[in-house]
Amino acid sequence: MTTPPRFQSFQTLVSPVTREQTIEERYGIPENFLEVDVRDPQTHGLGRKVYTDYEIVCRTNIPAFKLRQSVVRRRYSDFEWFRDVLERESTRVTIPPLPGKVFMNRFSDEVIEQRCEGLERFLQMQRLTLLHSVAGHPLLQTGSKILAAFIQDPNFSRDNYHY
Repeated sequence: MTTPPRFQSFQTLVSPVTREQTIEERYGIPENFLEVDVRDPQTHGLGRKVYTDYEIVCRTNIPAFKLRQSVVRRRYSDFEWFRDVLERESTRVTIPPLPGKVFMNRFSDEVIEQRCEGLERFLQMQRLTLLHSVAGHPLLQTGSKILAAFIQDPNFSRDNYHY
């Protein structure tokens, strides 16, 4: 005679099994990681030809990106173009806004620093919405023709992309 299966409460069935993390899990490189920082704004030019560019530092092991580490510089107008192209390329992803245009004191240290922080939020998306970030969004990684180039290619030029 067989014994009927012992009754288990629903809570016991769904509660996670707990175990300590291994050293590798604690301190090893994550399976997929992506870090994108916008920093070191630099203002160039004189008179009407003054502009500021920003350094984009990327560290990743995600296959959609060709380089594990990269450093490039981009102007705000490059970010505007990039955002516009992303919107046209990916109708299934809501692309976040850029920090707004500034018309007064746009080359003051405070305005440049605020813009730098806003551009970083644009690329990172604060890791709250859009799954991860513009750079880390899986649909953009596989569907965008310009994402990796914009973030990593030091010779990136809008002229090479016709949209």
